[in-house]
Amino acid sequence: MPMSSYQLPPVWTKLRRHEVFPTFSHDERARYNFLSNLNRFVSTVMAPGNRIAFENRVRPSFQEKHGRDFQDRHELQDYMSKDPVYQAWGALRRSTMEMRQQNGRAAVLRQAAELAGKVCEQLSKGPQNLELKEGFTVPPYLRHVDNHLMPGSYHTEYFQGDVANAANYDSGLFVTSGGMLGSLTDGGGQAIAKWVKETYPDFHPKRILDIGCGLGHNALPIAQAFPAAQVTAIDAGAPMLRYGAARAKALGVHNVTFIQADAASMPEFEDAGFDWVQTTMFLHETGGKAIHRIMQEIRRVLTPGGITLHIEQPQYTPEMSLYEQFMRDWDAYYNAEPYWGHMHDLQPQDLMEEAGVPREEFMQIGVKAVNDLDPKKEDGKVAEDYGRSPIWNVFGGWKR
Repeated sequence: MPMSSYQLPPVWTKLRRHEVFPTFSHDERARYNFLSNLNRFVSTVMAPGNRIAFENRVRPSFQEKHGRDFQDRHELQDYMSKDPVYQAWGALRRSTMEMRQQNGRAAVLRQAAELAGKVCEQLSKGPQNLELKEGFTVPPYLRHVDNHLMPGSYHTEYFQGDVANAANYDSGLFVTSGGMLGSLTDGGGQAIAKWVKETYPDFHPKRILDIGCGLGHNALPIAQAFPAAQVTAIDAGAPMLRYGAARAKALGVHNVTFIQADAASMPEFEDAGFDWVQTTMFLHETGGKAIHRIMQEIRRVLTPGGITLHIEQPQYTPEMSLYEQFMRDWDAYYNAEPYWGHMHDLQPQDLMEEAGVPREEFMQIGVKAVNDLDPKKEDGKVAEDYGRSPIWNVFGGWKR
């Protein structure tokens, strides 16, 4: 990529603050800005070098030695992982993730008690919007993985009332995404809410379930788009839920309740109790067997005539090149996403059939992200050639 066409990500200070957001020093902000730019450079300038190495060196060498092409992405992984270009790119990408997590971790741990106090203060205001369960057991497929290299992942608490990991995630996701998710890092929720309202203007859900909500980045814009609905946001991580409930109050969103629950077993919810069941970048973090139990639970709690939608990375299909599958699998090997490859080998039509969606009702679409940080042209429209906001892959359908 010519450096003249290289687009810098927005500065970290473009993030919208709220009452429970952590504070950052000048040096901490500078590190986040450096890492955001480094992430963008690695993903847009360096990454294309992998294809050049693959086409000009790795693939010809393999074909000469074996007299055939690669059979699958795993065979390609074995050979490509020895290439110096891929090694340099992968090492730098891994390092940026580690540095992002450690910079955020250091910043939030020094103010952990203060953050917990801010959250407690927000939670004391107005109606109760948080339900944590004493003795709740985090599912094993989540318990032993530091997702996205975040020490302790979403669920670890360092003291009673702790929200450090949630605050780290809230402040650092902007860096990992290079600002592609907007000033509240809620581009996924914004996009799906906009698409549903425009595509199904007569759909007026009364109860919405957001599974794997984290701290509510995507549940809140859905709740704002459908203010007459009651949104239930579930997750296994108490710090995420605690912080998310306080964040919702701080942002003035009052029709969301955060509940600690295991998506693979939700006895607290009645049959056919929700008009819309949503997940956003959640399914690839579930274990191999758990994902099927989750689909069965979605089928149970979703009302006939209701919709289920899932924002995810694209599934691996015969039409997707082995090279693209291999590149997408990087997270499975190096970013603490052990279920990534298996989940993307599953076909969404099969998953949705398990969730009660007949094949004739299945849909798979691309939804343009909504990003309030996208640069505007003079007429106020987003610059189409900028390429910052992604197209989200969404699959789902209507239960019959």
